[in-house]
Amino acid sequence: MNDWHETQIRVRYAETDKMGIVHHSNYPIWFEIGRSEYCRARGFSYLDMEEKDNSLLVVAEIYCRYKSPAYYEDEITIRTKCAEIRSRSIRFVYEIYRETDDTILAEAESLHVITDNNKKVRTLPQSYKEMLLAPEIPDEDAFPENQAPS
Repeated sequence: MNDWHETQIRVRYAETDKMGIVHHSNYPIWFEIGRSEYCRARGFSYLDMEEKDNSLLVVAEIYCRYKSPAYYEDEITIRTKCAEIRSRSIRFVYEIYRETDDTILAEAESLHVITDNNKKVRTLPQSYKEMLLAPEIPDEDAFPENQAPS
């Protein structure tokens, strides 16, 4: 549907097991970080949806294929994009990527049903559909490419 949004994080010690490998339960948390940042990059947040439009994104399905381990202190990229928007649901896809060795660590997707505060399924407001499909909004505080101070 559109381009990947990329969010960088560093693996924290608390996310690893005794062997220094990231525990599988952390990946859905990373997917949420990716989704949240994907939405922010398009001009809205989950909180906006909940408070302004009584629309909540409820996780209905999640799938993850673990391909290679992540380790403590790895700098990883969470790649997120919107794969499908239906009247009452949204599907996101993800890649967890380690750039230092060009490795995809995991591939995943999640399906979200739109509900109201009373947990009743509802239609996604058109404004959010338009924003989800729109290109990212440039960060006005960011430096132009190749012009950051040294």
